[in-house]
Amino acid sequence: MKYSQPIGILATLALIGVCFLPWSFIASQQITVTGFSAPGTSFGKPGLFNCIMCVIMLVMFSVPAVWSKRTNVFIAALNLAWSARNYLLLSTCMMGECPEKKAGLYISLLLSLIIQVMTFLPKLEIKRG
Repeated sequence: MKYSQPIGILATLALIGVCFLPWSFIASQQITVTGFSAPGTSFGKPGLFNCIMCVIMLVMFSVPAVWSKRTNVFIAALNLAWSARNYLLLSTCMMGECPEKKAGLYISLLLSLIIQVMTFLPKLEIKRG
């Protein structure tokens, strides 16, 4: 696909930005969970791994080599799995209390899926000979 690399780069940058948005809200404790902040919970920093993977994917999208495109597919799969893990962890009801899911949680999962699709469609120069 002609525009898969720029779309992939924009999606990775957008995913880094989404980590700063609210992902869920726990009403009983008045806690807003973002990708980098989950005070009062044991979630840690769920968006940190996404950001690390996004930086690696930015480099891999930029390098015009076959090995980088193949590596990028694997890294994007790890990122998608981590986003699915975050979705399940942050939206699961615990002890009878269900957190309110915010838009950032859905957007992070959607962007990870878009990134994965863009890694399957790299622009490669084919030498005919």
